[in-house]
Amino acid sequence: MELLFGYHPVLEALRAQRRRISGVYLGKGKGAVRRQAIAESARRAGVAVEWITGHQITAMVGHQRHQDVCAKVSPYPAVALETLLDDTAKSNCPAWLLLLDQVVDPQNLGAMARTAHCAGMQGIVIPKDRSAPPSAAASKASAGALEHMRVAYVTNLVDAMVRIKEKGMWVAGADRDGDHTIFEADLSGPLAVVIGGEEKGLRPLVRKHCDFIVSIPQTGPVGSLNASAAAAIIVYESFRQRLVALRHGA
Repeated sequence: MELLFGYHPVLEALRAQRRRISGVYLGKGKGAVRRQAIAESARRAGVAVEWITGHQITAMVGHQRHQDVCAKVSPYPAVALETLLDDTAKSNCPAWLLLLDQVVDPQNLGAMARTAHCAGMQGIVIPKDRSAPPSAAASKASAGALEHMRVAYVTNLVDAMVRIKEKGMWVAGADRDGDHTIFEADLSGPLAVVIGGEEKGLRPLVRKHCDFIVSIPQTGPVGSLNASAAAAIIVYESFRQRLVALRHGA
């Protein structure tokens, strides 16, 4: 078991029902009325709730960024890549995945998971090595959205890209030196969007295996956008194009 902390991560873990939750711990005193929603959700799920002090929760999680809420939960329920691909093939919507090439900051992972969930992407693929895992910190950064997302770990991202393309999906990498801007490229069909790591962007071999590279038009002296900001812009341009295609096909 591990500790999940923060109001939204614990509430969304209860709602998602993807983890086994053995106990929920809520802070007494100020803000307890707001936390009552978590207590009620836990009781409906048959999960024990214990009201303790905020200092006790701090001692449990090791820091004060818990909002007087934590829970003992099973590890994040990652899925196999093949399972994720099989499930996307059964969807009524074109397959739509987010691939992260060595994104190491859990804050960025959480922000991207939140974007992916809000836009309706079907899953996230991350390498097992040199990548931020779907940790409690990442779930907190996602405001609990990570609890609803399906994440597949892969040993080799390039091999995963090859498998994804075999399933009929296009793979679009994100880089400031793209073949097309996001407004010129067709991002409406079955698609995997690849976002590079915070420091180096896409690795050369990963870039080589993309079907095309897209860029975000920019002005001004700043070199590039933050990885999670870039992901949000690209994902939502793809979302816009998919909505347009859906309306035209209706």
